[in-house]
Amino acid sequence: MRRIRLIPALLLAGRALVKTVAFRKRTYVGDPINAVKVFNDKAVDELVVLDVAAARQSLPPNYEMIADLASECFMPLSYGGGIRTVDEVERILSLGVEKVVIGRAFFENRSFVGQLARTFGSQSIVVSIDARRSLLGRYRVYTRGGGANTGLDPVSAAVMAEGAGAGEILLTAVSREGTFRGYDINMIRAVTERVGVPVIASGGAGTLADLAQAILAGGASAVAAGSMFVFSDSRRSVLINYPTEEEMKRALSGGGQ
Repeated sequence: MRRIRLIPALLLAGRALVKTVAFRKRTYVGDPINAVKVFNDKAVDELVVLDVAAARQSLPPNYEMIADLASECFMPLSYGGGIRTVDEVERILSLGVEKVVIGRAFFENRSFVGQLARTFGSQSIVVSIDARRSLLGRYRVYTRGGGANTGLDPVSAAVMAEGAGAGEILLTAVSREGTFRGYDINMIRAVTERVGVPVIASGGAGTLADLAQAILAGGASAVAAGSMFVFSDSRRSVLINYPTEEEMKRALSGGGQ
């Protein structure tokens, strides 16, 4: 059985670790450096850190915070939030970050990802696609923390991202984020069936079975989760946790929750 990447996704607001529900209801969780140290001890596969304040307020990347995180991380680190120029990406990668996550900047300038891929290699570029399902059942991609409708559906956006040179896609179901309701399998499958690059499923994980379903039924190459890895349960008591390899194997074989 192939090894599945399980990726904690941490949200930053300044120097604080926060968690949201459907990109809203921001809750303070703790110190991000302490969280990284715990994940180091648990030997996580890799880590994604997204600065939601920078993304929503069009702030530049917080290089001091990024450097602090990168210096503590024993695992590959991806960073997103406020990235808009090639120089910013170069500086972030020079701090020890392995990949950058590009969201709004891709949808406002489609050539930006291509420029980054040519300069740094596709393996360093992840395009973030945040999508919401309407009451009529149509999916649309949003930027600015879910506040700006791009008019694109996630499949079209993913195809464009792959064509532009993205090495991976981080696909998030906005309405499920932080809810513990499980991933949007239909959306994940629709995207994975149309692109050849790895798709990281995000938004809604609550159990190991949810993680396994995103892989087995949705076709995702990796799974990201926030609340599941920073809270002990749906009552949201803070407890940094991460499943063992054996626990995940059982879930993938249908024997674990």
